[in-house]
Amino acid sequence: MSDRIKAHIERSIEAKQRILSNESLLDQLDQSIALCVEALRDDKKILFAGNGGSASDAQHLAAELVGRYRYDRESLAAIAITTDTSALTAIGNDYGYEDVFSRQLSGLGQEGDVLVAISTSGNSGNIVKAIEVARKKGIKVIGMSGEKGKLKELSDTCLAVPAPLTATIQEAHIMLGHILCDGIEQALCPELPKD
Repeated sequence: MSDRIKAHIERSIEAKQRILSNESLLDQLDQSIALCVEALRDDKKILFAGNGGSASDAQHLAAELVGRYRYDRESLAAIAITTDTSALTAIGNDYGYEDVFSRQLSGLGQEGDVLVAISTSGNSGNIVKAIEVARKKGIKVIGMSGEKGKLKELSDTCLAVPAPLTATIQEAHIMLGHILCDGIEQALCPELPKD
């Protein structure tokens, strides 16, 4: 195995070890699970947004909730607002790329919903604009970011990964997203195994 491959794996492990020892971040994760559980119990939904790799994470995590994460159970209300190419391109063309998520959130979001806003930089303009709309509509916001950026201040909870590289942040985001899905599934379906 080359040194470069080992270094990549070590960076990923180190970031996850920093998460594991960061009580504040773990508390934010607990609070994020609670926000989602409360919304779903109130017949609200979870909306996911992100760009590029974060858009893929948004789709992945919404699919885990609508489909299943680990166990067969009732479908949970989750939407990735990254997937409708007609809406994305129409909004991008007519209003600008900064509005691709905020415009959808204006139409689809309701008070009591939760927006999971994913941006490795924490500064993506269209994510920040979506959060502004969420605030006006009474939608709670869970940010997923790196160490820097605006999401920490703009979100109700923020899963800010303590790592400098985008790839490492993305690797940690999907782990945190899976933990979020597991926590939601376990809270809403107490009959499921606890392994």
